[in-house]
Amino acid sequence: MTETIQRKLSDSRVARWSALVIVSVTMMFGYFFTDVMSPLEPLLTAAKTAGGLGMGWSSDEYGFFSGSYGYFNVFLLLLFFGGIILDKFGIRFTGVMATSLMFCGALIKWWAVSTDFAGVVTLPLGIGTYHVQVLWAVLGFAIYGVGCEIAGITVSKVIVKWFTGHELALAMGLQVALARIGTAFALAYSLPVAMGQFVPYHSLAGSFGSVVGSLFYNLNASLVNGLVHIKNLFAIPDGVQASVCLGAAMMCAAMIAYIVYCVMDKREDASARQCATEPEEGFKFADLKLLVCNRGFWYVAVLCLMFYAGVFPFLKFATKLMVMKYGVDPGLAGLIPAMLPFGTIFLTPIFGNIYDKFGKGATLMLIGSVLLTLVHVVFALPFGSYAVAIGAMIVLGVAFGLVPSAMWPSVPKIIPMKLLGTAYALIFYIQNIGLALVPVWIGKVNEANTAADGIIDYTQTMTIFAGFGVVAIVIALLLLREDHIKHYGLERPNIKK
Repeated sequence: MTETIQRKLSDSRVARWSALVIVSVTMMFGYFFTDVMSPLEPLLTAAKTAGGLGMGWSSDEYGFFSGSYGYFNVFLLLLFFGGIILDKFGIRFTGVMATSLMFCGALIKWWAVSTDFAGVVTLPLGIGTYHVQVLWAVLGFAIYGVGCEIAGITVSKVIVKWFTGHELALAMGLQVALARIGTAFALAYSLPVAMGQFVPYHSLAGSFGSVVGSLFYNLNASLVNGLVHIKNLFAIPDGVQASVCLGAAMMCAAMIAYIVYCVMDKREDASARQCATEPEEGFKFADLKLLVCNRGFWYVAVLCLMFYAGVFPFLKFATKLMVMKYGVDPGLAGLIPAMLPFGTIFLTPIFGNIYDKFGKGATLMLIGSVLLTLVHVVFALPFGSYAVAIGAMIVLGVAFGLVPSAMWPSVPKIIPMKLLGTAYALIFYIQNIGLALVPVWIGKVNEANTAADGIIDYTQTMTIFAGFGVVAIVIALLLLREDHIKHYGLERPNIKK
């Protein structure tokens, strides 16, 4: 009995994996909402017509909106302050605050795309001229982005808290995998839900044989028809607002899920106080020097910036790329980018388990960076078919499984627990610079490379993404060298025997 009392709740396999599932569901719903409008670019940029679903946005406006996720995080430093709040006030307070911001931002975005605003506004500093509807959607997405990024660093610290000395990389990999399910469902099903109908997938399903193709067809048909039925049940009209409404409902569920986790977190703290271990040292602002002077930390931060700049902004334009460059049917195009997160659902936990048992974290990040570069070089080539696009997306999925599964569990080896929230926040902040500015850049590049017939030449766009990969390779090599000098343990296993 004495031994049971002195064990922390996190020492129970059932308890720590239950906590992981709850916070992972929170992030899975969040990732769905993050990408719910990515497949809707064809509708957003289509001309407004009587009874049509087009919103009349330009490519520049879509790029400006897509980057708004990180505007407040980057320009107002809210994510960095969120990390300090996390280290100072704890996981429960910060997580509830973050999920509340996500839900509020989702509601504003839903209201924006559901309302027909008149007029345009010219922003200062030569930023551009945008429809009022776009600016309201930008505001909602920016507020949501603050909450989602703070929730992300909070969940990362939650996992470190519960899994240090156990299956840390596997746990982080599974959390990422579940989050990718949200991304995959957004990419695959947001457009059919907005259109209010199931789009037949005969052309793709037939490529995998009659049995698999039939199963693929029927599963998609059942899921889409079920979502459309729910939408009709609540009398939600077809269009962009239908998919955004579904995402807002998920954000309400995410907030409730995190409140449930807070009950478990309080029990974990109580059990930790009963143990004989020394309490964690508190956060002090003077400790920030340990963070900003750590070269290994900055390598991880810049690698994160370069790698994610080559993935997430690419996904926001990938659906239209499939239509314009590879001639894929618009109703089918979202499924090809959706293959990337579906692949990482299986691969990220596998690579995380490898890191836990065998180490080689820095090496895994290097291999993933190389694969990222090769994929974008393929997309930059002036030829190819949708089969090539599918193959490249599968390889990108492998890269997307390798780097996150090794990168996030490596941070606690470089930075102490008392600064972990601030460290993750600073990494996420730097990542948000890419998430905020790269879509705007790509939107303007696509606008400049649009022909008179509306066809976009993506060669310059994909060359930019390939450049991010090249920089990521260089940084990964520097990180590998730094680990050899400082002995962080990035190449050693996580599980302590």
